[in-house]
Amino acid sequence: MIIRLANNNDFDQLIRMRWDFTNEYNEHKIEENQYNDFYLECMSFLTEAINNNKWFIWVADLDGQIISHIYIELIFKVPRPGRKTNPFTYMTNVYTLPEHRGKGIGSQLLKEIEVWAKINKYEFIIVWPSERSIEFYERNGYKHCNEPMELMLE
Repeated sequence: MIIRLANNNDFDQLIRMRWDFTNEYNEHKIEENQYNDFYLECMSFLTEAINNNKWFIWVADLDGQIISHIYIELIFKVPRPGRKTNPFTYMTNVYTLPEHRGKGIGSQLLKEIEVWAKINKYEFIIVWPSERSIEFYERNGYKHCNEPMELMLE
């Protein structure tokens, strides 16, 4: 298994995994006839994400098959006088194929991302875990922080 950053050749697999991930945890399954529209939207997102160096998509590759992935977005902060301002990272879309879960693959990805984030001097990694994933993050050293506030616009 190789842990690496995704590239354009991975898009088809990443799109399918996003689709499957959504349907796995959604009580109302999205019908397959909607896949083509989703594919085009997701392809546009991935192309922009990979090319603008704001998103970093980490994958676990087993003989050419992506078996796990984590999406990291850089969040840039407004500079503050008296200190160097470094971006922080937002982690999302953490997913491992069901048949590869429980083997430490997600934890390996998290460790690789942690090393990368330290090397690049990012301030911290933030993730909003689902209830079912809290234990996974805690096992990997993540701690609860104060909840953010939000204003729903819909």
